[in-house]
Formats: sequence, structure tokens, C-alpha cells
Amino acid sequence: MNHIDIFLEAMSAEKGRSKNTLASYENDLRHADSAISGGLEKATEQDIQNYFATLDAKASSIARKASALRSFYKFLMLEHIITKNPAANLELPKRSKTLPKLLSVDEIELLISSAGDFRNSVRLRAMIELLYASGLRVSELCELPMTAILGDRLLIHGKGAKERIVPMYDAAVNALGKWINLRGDDESKYVFPSNSSSGHITRDGFFKLLKKCAVLSGIDPSRVTPHVLRHSFASHLLSHGANLRAIQMMLGHEDISTTQIYTHVLPEKLQQVVEQHHPLSNNKEFDK
Repeated sequence: MNHIDIFLEAMSAEKGRSKNTLASYENDLRHADSAISGGLEKATEQDIQNYFATLDAKASSIARKASALRSFYKFLMLEHIITKNPAANLELPKRSKTLPKLLSVDEIELLISSAGDFRNSVRLRAMIELLYASGLRVSELCELPMTAILGDRLLIHGKGAKERIVPMYDAAVNALGKWINLRGDDESKYVFPSNSSSGHITRDGFFKLLKKCAVLSGIDPSRVTPHVLRHSFASHLLSHGANLRAIQMMLGHEDISTTQIYTHVLPEKLQQVVEQHHPLSNNKEFDK
């Protein structure tokens, strides 16, 4: 077993990385290992810099590859396999932050309504309602176990094996209840079982159904993805006065700086909040 395999095992066992994250790490590391003469373990700082200079990829893809290499070399250093980290001073072009794409509340309602036109519409409606009600990642939704349902809340095991509890609004609770009743005594441990090899509905399967819903709703399907619903959940909460820290917890973001991107989506609303509540605002009424 080589050190890439050992690293991936450690990421899975100790850090609780998801299957998708591990697959990305493996692809990125093996690509770099084969592209660099002598492989990753013998690479110098210049070798790593030259490797990234040859990549013809989007900034987000390059940043992901860099993250994989940094994690790998940090692991090798901790295990005393190498004595110098060749990725320690890696310089990459700064990524420009793109604002999240959103759907309006009316568009969300249209999307949910259109789920009724499908076979297995009760299941699909429950999935869309849950995604928008709780801001779940699509993998968390598709792999949701029956044990996660706690009345009007969900116990989610997110990235890094971290647990969080997220609430659901009444319509989502009702939609989920209807699906559970229809699902009956299925022996699967998953809320949304299927005949796939994984035992649950796949991300691709749900993605295709969501696109069909968009078409029936009259919404450009290129604007509708599971992640757009997650973005919409967070942005709509923020626009209605939700605390940014609470949104961070519900989304399962490790760092609040990740959540703060939503503050750039609603500048007018936030300006109103500042004007109404900041102690130095001219519009603040101090005499009340």
C-alpha cells in the first residue's frame, strides 16, 4: 500500500471525510503523482509550482487540487515520512468569489407544486421541501437515514462526521410524513430508498427529477440545482432577519466566513437592517 492509499484511509477513518471528498482527493493526488517526475514524495517546491503552472483548469479546480496536496503533505510531515513540505509556500492565483445563484420564494413554490405532476410525486415533493426547509446538502438528503427524523427536526451527520440538528417548517414535516406513510414498512435504513447499488436515491437521479420540475414550472432548468435550493434557503432566511450564526449552524459550515457570502446577495435588505438597528445610524430612534 502506498502513501496515497494510507493518507486516504486516514482521511476516512480519522477525519470522517465523505466518499465524494475522498474520490476527489484520490483523483487529484494520483494525477499529480503521475505528472510529476519522481512522484509526489520526491517532489520539490519547484516541482509543485511547475505542476500547477501547467494546469489548464478553472480557478476552483486548481484550488481544490492545491487543497488535496497541502493535506497530503501535512499528513506526510506528521507521520515523519518527509522532512520538508514542498507545498508550504505554494502560490496560486486568487479566486474571485462568485455570488450564489438564487430562486425567489415564488419560484420555490412553483417548483414544489410541479412535483405533483410526477410518478413518485409524494417522495419528490418531500425531498424538495426538506432541501429548502433545512438547507441540506444533496448528499445529506439522498443518504438521509430513518434515524435522522426527530419529529419536526432532523439530526444530520455532515462533513467531517459533525452532527447538527436542523428544524423543519410545517409544510416540510407534513410532506415528509405523507412520504413515510406511503413508504410503509420498507426495510431500508434510508428515508428515500431505491434499487440502486447504494440503496438510496442517487444524486444524479434526484438532479434529473429536479430539472424536470423546473421545466414544468416554467423556470430555466439551468438555474435549478440542489445547491441553488440550499443557497435560496440561506438567503431567504437572512432576508427575513435570521441570525448569520444560526444560518451557519444549520448549513453545517465550519467557518462563518463561508456563510458570510450571503450578506453580499442582499445588500439593500442589509442596508435597511443597519439603518434601523445600528446605534450610530441617523435613522435610529434613540428616544423610544
